[in-house]
Order: sequence, then C-alpha cells, then structure tokens
Amino acid sequence: MELVEERPYRWRIDQQRDMRVPGIVFASRGLLRDAEKSLEQVANVATLPGIVTASYAMPDVHWGYGFPIGGVAATDVEEGGVVSPGGVGFDISCGVRLLAADCDRQDLAPVLSAVMDGLGWDTPRGAGRGAVWQLGSTAQLERVLEGGSRYAVEKGHGEPRDLSRCEDNGAVPEADVTQVSERAMERGLGQVGSLGGGNHFLEVQQVAEVYDEPVAAAFGLALGQICVMIHCGSRGLGHQVCTDHVRAMNLAMPRHGITVPDKQLACAPVDSPEGRAYLGAMGAAANYGRANRQLLSEAARRVFRRELGARLSLVYDVSHNLAKIETHLVRGKPRTLCVHRKGATRALPPGHSDLPDDLRGSGQPVLIPGTMGTASYVLTGVPDGDAFSSTCHGAGRVLSRHAAVRAVRGRELRSRLEAQGIAVRGASLQGLAEEAPEAYKDVSAVVEASEGAGLCRKVARLVPLGVVKG
Repeated sequence: MELVEERPYRWRIDQQRDMRVPGIVFASRGLLRDAEKSLEQVANVATLPGIVTASYAMPDVHWGYGFPIGGVAATDVEEGGVVSPGGVGFDISCGVRLLAADCDRQDLAPVLSAVMDGLGWDTPRGAGRGAVWQLGSTAQLERVLEGGSRYAVEKGHGEPRDLSRCEDNGAVPEADVTQVSERAMERGLGQVGSLGGGNHFLEVQQVAEVYDEPVAAAFGLALGQICVMIHCGSRGLGHQVCTDHVRAMNLAMPRHGITVPDKQLACAPVDSPEGRAYLGAMGAAANYGRANRQLLSEAARRVFRRELGARLSLVYDVSHNLAKIETHLVRGKPRTLCVHRKGATRALPPGHSDLPDDLRGSGQPVLIPGTMGTASYVLTGVPDGDAFSSTCHGAGRVLSRHAAVRAVRGRELRSRLEAQGIAVRGASLQGLAEEAPEAYKDVSAVVEASEGAGLCRKVARLVPLGVVKG
C-alpha cells in the first residue's frame, strides 16, 4: 500500500480501483510498522456507498473485522450512505469511564491491598456469567436497553450528575429493543454489571502529570489525585447484535445493488429497513454498555467508601465503538452523516452543543487507556478537529493473543508488575499474558501522534497502582 506523507503525522492513500474517497492515516513512521493489512482495510472502507471526505485511520490502527480498529468513516444519509456493523464492531459501545476520588496516594497507600481485594471480589469478570445487577426478568432487561445509565441511576445505581458526564446523557434515544434478537437477550440477561475478559479492566490510577491545569480542574482532576478507570462494553449481547445484523445485511445487499470488496463490510443504506433495524439494535446494545459501566462504577464506589471513606465522582464516560447520526460540514455545506467510529472516540471541541454546561468551555474529556503497567491519558477535543472530531482510543495491538501468550508467561508478568508497585487481581494467568504490554503499541507514541495530527490535546497522564483483569 503506497502512502504519501502530506505533513507530520498525516499520510494519504490515493484513490484507486473502486475507492470513492482517499484514505487518510494519522501516524508516525514508527507506528506504521506492520500496518499493511489494516491499511488495506482503510482502502476497502473507502469503497462504501455514500462515504464522504476520506476513510480515516487513527494512530492506534490495527487489523479488525471489515473495518480496521482505529477506523473512522462517515456516509451521507441523504445520498444513499450506508451503515455497516463492521464499522462499529462486535463489542458495541465498548468504552471507557473515569472516576476521580477525593483522596491522594498518601491516603490510599495504607489500604491499597484491601481496596484491590474488595475490587477483585466485587467486580464480576471473565467469560462466564455473573453480574452486579441480577435482573429479575426480560422486561427489566428491556428497560436497561431503552434507558442505559439513566435507568440504572433511576433504580438507585448512581447519582444524577453521572448522566450529565456521560455521552448522550447516559442513553442513546433511538434504541429499538424490538430489533434485538431473543438469543442476544438471553446472552445479556445475566451479565449487566460485569467486566468480561480480553482487554477489559478496572484500574486504580494516580494523576502523575497535568499538562493543562484549568482544563484538568474543569474535568475534576488534580495532580496526585486517585482515579478509577473502567474499560468494558456490551458483553455477549452486543456481540450477538452484530452477528445477527451482519447476517441480515449480507442477505440484503444484492437487493440494494451493493457490492463490497470484503464480505465483512456488509452494509445497507441508513434509511433502509435493514439500516434502521441495525441502528435501533445498536442503540439498545450501546445502552447496555452504558449501564454496564454505571453498575461497575457503583461497585467501585462501595469499595472506596467502605475501605477508605472516599468518594468517587464521574469525570466522563465515552464509547469508542459506535455509529452516530451527526451533522458536519462537507465541502462547506452541513450534511447529515452516519459517522462510524470503531476503536476511535469522539473528541468534541470547546463550545460544542452536545457538551454539558460545565464542560462547554474546556471541550470533551477524551479517555485513552494504556496497557497493564503503562500510563493512560486524559485528552480534550480541539477546534476544527479532523476526522469528524474523532481521535484514537488506546494503544492498539501489535501481537495477537496467541502470540502474546507464547512471548510472555502470566506468572512472570504478574511478578514484574508487582515489582513496579502495581497490585494485580487477575482472573487467570493466561488472561494476563494475553494482555501483556508487549502485545501493544506505545500509548505515549499514539497520543503524541494524535496531538501532533491536530486531533486532540493532552490534559493529564495517569499511572497505574492496581488493576483488576478478566
């Protein structure tokens, strides 16, 4: 794949074959090593009907299902633009939530072990069933799918301020429970309020560096402060929603006269029955993901209150696997677009109408988790941010889970992390090995490229003190 360097941290893939727009890749030369497969996917996405401006790739780009992970693409709804489940991914509304404690490391140090034990016991995780909230019926699950964090807070699992600090105020309003299959409902019934496995985690962190004190203060962050970061999504329910609607769209594409270079890019016009059905089901799964993180937040709050007498306040909750209907300028004119962000997060600039009043002057908190043993970052959106106000979502894998297990032993990794002063509560040694730092890109280099490309701006750096893994 030939890349043309337009300027530092910005590369272009020129249109060829069936590409309707160019590809744009935000990255340093170092981050582009071994990216050939994912760049082919960037070019494939550029063939989708209705795509506008470019097929974008974030600095943490790596190979995914249909779309690359770290891919952003927008289609024009009024011009036959499509929605593709592969542009969202299987873990719908996988995202990150950050909570800030009213204590510092000195307060936490004497009880860190007890806090981590409590978080380990009170955080259901791994591939099996079990959850913070034992739903009594399918009808109650439907309320979760319709109301997301709002319903959880209404039932006592949180506080009203949580909703203003959550994307979409805690719930996607266009959710349509009728488009969620019975099998998806079965998979989701016993898992709301659970971490899952893979790269999902709950981490206790400390604010180690602040780059912009006024913005950090607006977010509720200060140097030395203790935080809790939660990374998880919609579990088996979201996976089943994606599976069901990929199948439906593969059957529908001939009827709509659509061909794609990769069957994993199955899609349908946004305004078609299949497109509307998927967006409704995706919204329901997104609300499940929001409620999931809300429940895990409440579990963490109980542990901090019990062991430390400390309070956790929500900084922000943002998804990085969603398709959203948004208005953006295209060739100088406002257009209604379906913006796919897969392994990419919204980075709204200061003044944006979707931000709550107390964040409107600072921009949106953007939460970028690192890997076990490495830093995480809090960023903010910038005016005139590229890629439809989007940025990276994390470090990005460079080794498959099988390769990571061959390269690193879980027991050795645990010992290494504990030698660094990081308490580890893992469900399995293999799970730890699969998520070793060696399996990922350097998150600091990813953030540097994102900032250098003009997608966002650094606010704070967080370092881990303890981690709960699935």
